[in-house]
Amino acid sequence: MNAIGDYALIGDGRSAALVGRDGSIDWLCWPRFDSPSLLGAILDPGAGRWRIAPAEPFRSQREYIEHTNVLRTRFHTSTGTISITDLMPVASEEDKKHLLMPEHEILRLIECERGEVDVALLFEPRPGYGLEPARIRNAGKLGVRVEAGAGLLALRADFPLELTNENSARGSVHLRAGGSAHASLTFASRGPAVLPPFGEHSRAAIARTAEWWREWAERICYEGPCREEVIRSALALKLLVYAPSGAVVAAPTTSLPERIGGPLNWDYRYCWLRDASLTVRALFGLGYRDEAHAFVEWLLQATRLTQPRLRVLYDVHGNEPHPERCLDRLDGYCGSRPVRIGNAAAEQRQLDVYGEVVDAVTHFVREGGTLDHDSERLLCDFGNYVCRHWDERDEGIWEPRTGRGHHTHSRVLCWTALDRLLRLHEQGHLDDAPAALLAENRERIRQQVESRAWSPELQSYVAELDGERVDATLLLFAWYGFAPAASDRMRGTYRCIRERLGAGPDNVLLRRYHYEVDGKPAEGAFGVCGFWGAEYLALGGGTVDEACELFERLCGYANDVGLFAEEIDPSTGAALGNFPQAFTHLGVINAALSIVRRREGEAPVEHHVPPKRQESDSKELRV
Repeated sequence: MNAIGDYALIGDGRSAALVGRDGSIDWLCWPRFDSPSLLGAILDPGAGRWRIAPAEPFRSQREYIEHTNVLRTRFHTSTGTISITDLMPVASEEDKKHLLMPEHEILRLIECERGEVDVALLFEPRPGYGLEPARIRNAGKLGVRVEAGAGLLALRADFPLELTNENSARGSVHLRAGGSAHASLTFASRGPAVLPPFGEHSRAAIARTAEWWREWAERICYEGPCREEVIRSALALKLLVYAPSGAVVAAPTTSLPERIGGPLNWDYRYCWLRDASLTVRALFGLGYRDEAHAFVEWLLQATRLTQPRLRVLYDVHGNEPHPERCLDRLDGYCGSRPVRIGNAAAEQRQLDVYGEVVDAVTHFVREGGTLDHDSERLLCDFGNYVCRHWDERDEGIWEPRTGRGHHTHSRVLCWTALDRLLRLHEQGHLDDAPAALLAENRERIRQQVESRAWSPELQSYVAELDGERVDATLLLFAWYGFAPAASDRMRGTYRCIRERLGAGPDNVLLRRYHYEVDGKPAEGAFGVCGFWGAEYLALGGGTVDEACELFERLCGYANDVGLFAEEIDPSTGAALGNFPQAFTHLGVINAALSIVRRREGEAPVEHHVPPKRQESDSKELRV
């Protein structure tokens, strides 16, 4: 089985697929991220794969075509070398007017670069997470077809395919230097299947897709350390955007384990409000205003449906996800069971999400956006809700299933919500905000955190009121403007976190909290927390050189194509958890942006709010 880091991601803004270093596509959900898998071998050998690779032993190396999400893998054998180019074709809105494209497609171009190579294709579709019959049939020159739940799968190649049994197909082709072959997998759920021709049409689709991604990547506004890594993070984040709604999923996968063989396996194919502020700051910071605007629109639409109560997570259309359940018939990645679909965290209470949502909207206003009356009223409702409930228990950002507590991070994010609402009110964006009430509760939260979430013994803020534990979210207090990064309290907190949660060589990585089973850490280092550490230094907790050095070392933990999982095994550097993970890539981008701003002498993170503009000047961005 491939290691988690042996995969790369391709996608088209609706869904995504994991392509292994061995040429096997082992994870694919159509028509959207949270649909049941059609290929799921990463979770169980019998859950479906589509493999194209040399028939003889090989070694492989891969890369994305520069500044694109088009993957190219080279396979070296004793007789020759082939490359396979994998992609989900995309096109501009203008091109779509004169192109007939499948609803969903994976296109694979096989080219022989040296010598000659026998190439083998194996297609094992397994709809419904591998739990439904495939019902595959031969369609003659049109390849093979599979009735797959909500639609029709069609596999074609310009070399012969044959059914090996009732649910698998094989094919083979002998290629010599300069020769090529093509294969395409399409999915139709709304209309007749579109089957594009191969040859020049396929090459045009590849060129068009690569150009689309390059044009998107060229819009990035970033000149700083690890530029290529930051661009790759932006491209990875773009793959996790569901284009029709603007939502960003946490990851395209479910149940990749935080500990190999362990039970910490969750479904991340949904949109978490906890990522909201970090997402909007990253998108605006890199110059992707359209994506940031679309995300804020999705955010307010989704939260309006449940306000003033906010869910922890939503599906890509802002609806409640399906209830969590376990797929007991699946083995799980390397025996890591259970495999879960749906996420019970949707039923939790996390008060920090109010701060995330309000801060995200404040970023939007700072970038020139304006609020309509409904949005203003929605934000005021959030403020009133926070004033009534901030002093209550919640599950907190890390979603433990052991009950509620008084989490300091949640308190500070409630403080953030009220602080931003007051700033919006002061600048004329929220005329009807109950300013006196918001100010009174903002001050009460500060007093409580400074008195009950500070440990004189540890000389550190602590994770829960009156507690003695620390967790990495305390580093974010500087990011949200609750405490200056250079203050004695934040410097003490950073030292304590580094001592207690540091992991890996020189403690360069950070665990999110202290959690052991049988005397050993129960999970890996948390990817984004390491980047929070680098950003804390950039915010004023250290020198910019210290921040940059740490940032560059952390970037070295990406896999060979620049992707991060949720966690990192400190002893090996291997990827753990769902993959790739938006949270980690957001950490890369935001740390990079803060380092650049610090170098340029600007405040690394802005908290001011500009005055409300006149109506005639504010038509560009509006929610």
